[in-house]
This record gives sequence, structure tokens and C-alpha cells, in this order.
Amino acid sequence: MLDTYGVSEAKWQDALEKEPHFVISETPRYVGRAVAALAADPAVARYNGLSLSSGELSGVYGFTDLDGSQPDAWRYVVEVQDAGKPADATGYR
Repeated sequence: MLDTYGVSEAKWQDALEKEPHFVISETPRYVGRAVAALAADPAVARYNGLSLSSGELSGVYGFTDLDGSQPDAWRYVVEVQDAGKPADATGYR
């Protein structure tokens, strides 16, 4: 994704010029932390057959992205981007 926007991890915010909704982006480590949390959960079977997001799981397990936030990208896409509202991650990070 960073290559698509021609930015580096250190300067990912520069992609906001091309795509303002990139403000809700998350690092690969955030997804990795979701996977690790599921792998460590002895009751993980409760999620069998479900589609889960890292944002949803961060609320359950308490992990964060590298910047300490808990981006909820899918909720943002539905409530902000798809609704035609201007890019603003307030309340979604």
C-alpha cells in the first residue's frame, strides 16, 4: 500500500494528499498483533466461522498499533468514507 502511494512507513502521512481517507490506515504489525492475540486465546473457538477486523479485536484484547492508537478502519469506511463525509479519523483511532 505504501508503494501504491509512493510513501515510506516513516512518511505515510504524505499519502493523505492523494487519498485523504488513508488517515485510517494501519500498520502490518497491527494485523500481526490481532493474529497473535487470537493464537494466544484458549477460547479462540468462539470466533469460528466469523470474519473479524483488527480494529474489532483490539477492543477485545487491548492491543494497539505502533502509534498507540486502535484504528477501526472498517467502521470508518462505513460511517465516514462510504457516507461521503470528509476524511477525519477522530473517534476511529
